[in-house]
This record gives sequence, structure tokens and C-alpha cells, in this order.
Amino acid sequence: MFNHENASHPDDTLGGRISLAREAAGLSEGEAAERLGVLSSSWNAWECDRDVPRANRLAMMAGVLGVTPSWLLTGHGSGPAQPETNATPADLQRALHQASEDMAALNRRMRELAAQLGPQGSSART
Repeated sequence: MFNHENASHPDDTLGGRISLAREAAGLSEGEAAERLGVLSSSWNAWECDRDVPRANRLAMMAGVLGVTPSWLLTGHGSGPAQPETNATPADLQRALHQASEDMAALNRRMRELAAQLGPQGSSART
């Protein structure tokens, strides 16, 4: 996983991180959009920082790209996988545990935000 030496630049944008993760996953914009079930133009707008994906799409996007939602949002956490020739099972277990903690924290935050929005926060959005 990315460490502090090769993590994205601190002032990188959400779109920049989406693009970086997509390229690391070996996907074209069209392929990534298809996997997520959105238009290529939507994906392109996200990568170009002309628009941002909604929270539910961001969580699904993280799964498609193999990163954590927190990394997409902030650049902190588990970013795009890099080939690791010397990763031990213990290293992989620690990375899995960290990704699980990151996801749990994001889920808690999403529930908090939805609760603050009230009933209109639970309506379906794309």
C-alpha cells in the first residue's frame, strides 16, 4: 500500500486521487464507469473536479478501485496497491484490519451526516 513517502501530494484533489487509483487498477475511464454503473461523462467530471460523487457512489467507487473511501476523500489510509514482493501474511492482515477500520469510521460518519439531514437524507440519490 502507499506509505507516506509515495502517498499522493497533500494538496491533491479528489479527482486526482480517483484518476491515480483508476490508473493503478489498470482501468480506462469507460471501464471504471461501466463497473460503477455510471456514465463515462460522470466519471470524467469527477476526475476533472467538475463534480463530486455522492457518498454512496464514493463508497462503491472505492471498492471498484481497491482503495478505502477515506483515501479517496483525504489521501490518508490505504491507497492504490503497489506490487509488494516482500509482504508477509502479518503485513497483509494489518492492512486488511486498517482497511476495515477505515470503512467502519466512514460508515459511522455517513450515518451521522444522514441523521443530521433528517428524513430527506434517506432519499435515494445517484
